[in-house]
Amino acid sequence: MADEETRPSLRERKKRRTRQAIATAALRLFAEHGYEETTIADIAAAADVSPRTFFSYFPSKEDVVFAEIDDRLAEVAERLRRTPGETPMETIRRSIVDVLEAIVAEHRDYGAVQVRLVLERPALRARALQRLLDAQDAIEALFHELCPGISEIDAVAASGIAVGGMQAVVAHCRREGYDPLSMRTALDRAVDLVEHGLNSVDALSRPSP
Repeated sequence: MADEETRPSLRERKKRRTRQAIATAALRLFAEHGYEETTIADIAAAADVSPRTFFSYFPSKEDVVFAEIDDRLAEVAERLRRTPGETPMETIRRSIVDVLEAIVAEHRDYGAVQVRLVLERPALRARALQRLLDAQDAIEALFHELCPGISEIDAVAASGIAVGGMQAVVAHCRREGYDPLSMRTALDRAVDLVEHGLNSVDALSRPSP
């Protein structure tokens, strides 16, 4: 019963597929024709939607570059809820591993394009930095929810370790063109390193009542 209540509805699944189709079509066109040369009308046509539908999912062409990042961060926020008897660290690892499965599978052919666009364009770099800072703030707030006794500095440092460490490894793997198996191996190692750093925070290792 609980699984049925948390499973996305047919409408939600359709919306996610449409959003993913738009993002994938955009990255493919950016790779084939260039970022500046690709219009929103081009992206909409390639995804078999109208420009109006595009704007119902993304405010601008710049935002479509970050579609996957935004979706994965939203997933982490959804999953990072404490389970009775589980330590915060166990919750964090479970949530991150679930999300990494999607990262490895998504944008397999165009992940490097996404990274290159961000590195080459100052406006996109600025947006990427803002998203990184927003993600750290959001994860910090979730850490406070997971362990109400955690200190402010511990929560700030822990969110920086978790978000910064995983983001850096994902970007590296895509920039260097890692195949899915190699990328998963690298991300597993990153999770181990992040967990090692977070284990020094006592509040994250206390089981819930």
